[in-house]
Amino acid sequence: MSLSPSAFALLGLIAWTVLLVLLLVNQRGLLVMTGRMKVNIFAADGSNTPGAFGQRLVRAHANCVENVPLFAAALLYAMVSGQSVVTDPLAPTLLAARIVQSVVHLISTSALFVWLRFAAFFVQLLILIWWLLRLSGLI
Repeated sequence: MSLSPSAFALLGLIAWTVLLVLLLVNQRGLLVMTGRMKVNIFAADGSNTPGAFGQRLVRAHANCVENVPLFAAALLYAMVSGQSVVTDPLAPTLLAARIVQSVVHLISTSALFVWLRFAAFFVQLLILIWWLLRLSGLI
């Protein structure tokens, strides 16, 4: 059984978010196990996580948790309603843009990387808007 591009993108979005969770759990676990932080003092926003990478990881994960449900809902709707012909062509691009956004976020928060991250997010947003317009029958 082969996956449609929409199904592959949906699973990819989930898998990517899970990978970020695993990285976060691993990083926090190492901090606790090495005695660098107590298990009950992690700030939800990552502000007290040592190192810039740890703080960026928290934000990259949070960004997926905030936005992936929107993309997942559109993909699921398209598949359930038999309209994946609408989402299939751009589904791989959406997944790639999501991964690029997270990776860029993990690498740096310099002005250039923030612009690159925004560009990747903007691609996702445009795809989602296009899908919503097409799925709703407005265009």
